[in-house]
Amino acid sequence: MKNILSAVDVGTSKVCVLIGELAADGSITLLGHGIAPCNGLRKGVVVNIEATVEAIRAAATEAETTAGVRMGAAVVGIAGAHIRGLNSHGIVAVRGGEVGGRDVERVIDAARAVAIPLDRQVLHTLPQQYAVDDQEGVFEPVGMAGVRLEARIHIVTAAQSYAQNLGKCCERASITPSEMVFEPLAAADAALFPEERELGVALIDIGGGATGVIVFHNGAVMHTAVLPIGGNHLTSDIAAGLRTPLSDAERIKLDYGVATNLVVGNDEMVQVPGVGGRDPRSIPRHLLGEILEPRMEEIFAMAQRELIRSGVFDSLGSGVVLVGGTSLLEGTQELAERIFNLPVRRGLPINLKGLPEVLMKPMYTTAAGLLLHAAASGVIGNGAGKNKRWGRLRSRVSDWMREFF
Repeated sequence: MKNILSAVDVGTSKVCVLIGELAADGSITLLGHGIAPCNGLRKGVVVNIEATVEAIRAAATEAETTAGVRMGAAVVGIAGAHIRGLNSHGIVAVRGGEVGGRDVERVIDAARAVAIPLDRQVLHTLPQQYAVDDQEGVFEPVGMAGVRLEARIHIVTAAQSYAQNLGKCCERASITPSEMVFEPLAAADAALFPEERELGVALIDIGGGATGVIVFHNGAVMHTAVLPIGGNHLTSDIAAGLRTPLSDAERIKLDYGVATNLVVGNDEMVQVPGVGGRDPRSIPRHLLGEILEPRMEEIFAMAQRELIRSGVFDSLGSGVVLVGGTSLLEGTQELAERIFNLPVRRGLPINLKGLPEVLMKPMYTTAAGLLLHAAASGVIGNGAGKNKRWGRLRSRVSDWMREFF
């Protein structure tokens, strides 16, 4: 029986579905992919269920056709300004003088015991580091001798109603959402190198409706945030500034858009379609840059303020990685380096091997990361993943029985 993996990235501008096969050695073979435009979300949140269902169904059908297999349970990406991240801290006494797996679970539970509003749900509990007695900076405490165990964790929460609406859309498209993953976390799995996570890096995912930020240091997640601004704001600025329809503004952004005029030649021209049957006209490309550059500066300035406010800006030893479709704008890297005063690179889904050329782009890093997450967490579409999760549960129960009896 094939171990089928499925990932669904529901974005503000598109839906991307990937289907892969997990081999015995842990490698992933991509079997098929499907991409469909989506206009059922605004700022990463579902506002039109029917339009979202149709986009998911179209992308899933295309992926199943190219893969030649049916999708089962899938890992689904979730984003939007409703996502919140917070750091927490827990302490427990070690039983038996040596840290065991059960002690680690208890200290994580203690750190999770924070007041979270009833209308929110926990997406991720991400350990940062442990301390055994006075020994700090421990990453694998099991087996260490001590009497007190501390844990620092990062908790990512989402608005329950928004997550339920996204899950409902997937179910109506005949996809079972087995797990929801914060999209910048998935993108980081696909685009970051291990040494970047250790040294300190901020991944900025500039999507259509929102911009996600996630910071790693010493290999752990230190901060997460979502800014309510994205690539669609650029399109709206072009439509208003050049008095052209939104569909044409989007095409102009993709074909000629620039994040800064420093990369534009003096003699470059752009054709702008007219509105209401008016004749098209030519404008200098630097005029387009004058419209887009302030908005791109705003996105990066908001991200910089968020990083400084959270106290993680000084720990970005390896700089900033940009993903998302908007990061493809010419000059984006140069503008970001100027604002952050840090090294900046454009991220690609490098950690998922064997991707076709069409998917080796910044806007598909999230979908690739979701597929990697499905493999790591054992979410197998044909039911094999249930056995894996049941095995973990059975192991946990047996540990508990040994501890108390």
